[in-house]
Amino acid sequence: MRTVLASLCILLTASTFAAQAAAPDASLRPSVRPTHALLDVSRASTAPDLVRFLPGTSLRPKIRPATATLHRRGEPQVTQVSQDGLRQWVTAFRPRALAQGISGVTFDRAMAGVQYDADVIRRDRNQSEFTKTIWDYLDTAASPARVSNGKAALAKHRQTLERIERAYGVEKEVVTAIWGLESAYGTFRGSNDIISSLATLAHDGRRGDFFEAQLIDALKVLQAGDTTPRNMKGSWAGAMGHTQFMPSSYLEHAVDFTGDGRRDIWSDDPTDALASTAAYLEHFGWKKGVPWGVEVKLPQGFDYASARRENTKMPSAWARLGVVSINGRAVRDYGKASVLLPAGAQGAAFLVFDNFEVIERYNTADAYVIGVGHLADRIRGAGPIRASWPREDRALTLDERLELQERLTARGFDTKGIDGKIGPLTIQAVRDFQRSIGVIPDGYASLAVLKRLR
Repeated sequence: MRTVLASLCILLTASTFAAQAAAPDASLRPSVRPTHALLDVSRASTAPDLVRFLPGTSLRPKIRPATATLHRRGEPQVTQVSQDGLRQWVTAFRPRALAQGISGVTFDRAMAGVQYDADVIRRDRNQSEFTKTIWDYLDTAASPARVSNGKAALAKHRQTLERIERAYGVEKEVVTAIWGLESAYGTFRGSNDIISSLATLAHDGRRGDFFEAQLIDALKVLQAGDTTPRNMKGSWAGAMGHTQFMPSSYLEHAVDFTGDGRRDIWSDDPTDALASTAAYLEHFGWKKGVPWGVEVKLPQGFDYASARRENTKMPSAWARLGVVSINGRAVRDYGKASVLLPAGAQGAAFLVFDNFEVIERYNTADAYVIGVGHLADRIRGAGPIRASWPREDRALTLDERLELQERLTARGFDTKGIDGKIGPLTIQAVRDFQRSIGVIPDGYASLAVLKRLR
């Protein structure tokens, strides 16, 4: 069954898609979601992108005013106060790091050039007011360019990917698709200095303990000799390499597939990174030969309340209820599956299998998982999603999502909190409201539902 964290929706911010518009084959990881006290600890030391949190706390902490500005035109603003504060923090952090097995030599070498990065803090504290729809996301995730580049990457590295598939039982197309969404097949691996980014976030971020633990793990990676401090590059939040592993995930799951004695996910050769991704998926239960999901058609009169992730049946049982493949045949009995409606009753429907949850270990956004799965299918030679999407709709803004929850709760359909995040409780509240007014209870939090509430 899906974990609590996996069941919550992720925001796909406008800023992410603006960047992708400029670079159509850039990394397509959905944006970081806000922090919450209920971080899913079961994933906290394993997920490659560990900056995945439950929604809840304030997203707009006050930023300290700038003084003694040290910045060039066009660069993020850095203050003498922040630089001095980071240096003091590093001094206080040193004994804590040494107490966890980091040698003085490793620490001093790694922290020698650390700089406060104001842009990292800006990104950590940023929240867009707008989200993107699932179809807009998938248009980019499986764009003609990304599919074409994925086929080319698979052809170029076929022998390596086939060896990885034999070793870990994860299909080469799936590994290639993750590579494509995480770093555009290695072309957007991130240029941030990981030690500086993590030190900045540990010192001045909203999740100091979390990022300090990641910084300790990054120092352990350096101490093991797998890379050097200045070669340890990645995203602003600390994700590294071709497939964007956080340091803790690297320590637990990275492999030396080349046999050169180092687990090198940073070099131009993607072998170790791709094998590490396959090892990660294998660890969490990937089943070779089982699809992530299959597009299906729903019958007239379908019970939309049954489209819940916890409601699983064999595809043959779903077929007896009229849920069949897009070609009208029963889906093969790969294992138990649930019906997923990422855009409600007006969009595509899928039967999703256990491998859907395995990809969720990489990123819990449904959009990301569908993006990986569909891109893998396209690289393999399958066609596009057949069903149409409600493209006339737009995503709700943050204020509208808050209003939706407030109005639902006021009408007696309690969302158990007003946080602007469309999770299972809000989806159920939407379903109950829809049922009360006699419309299809698909739970889809659309602008039409908000207008009816108004």
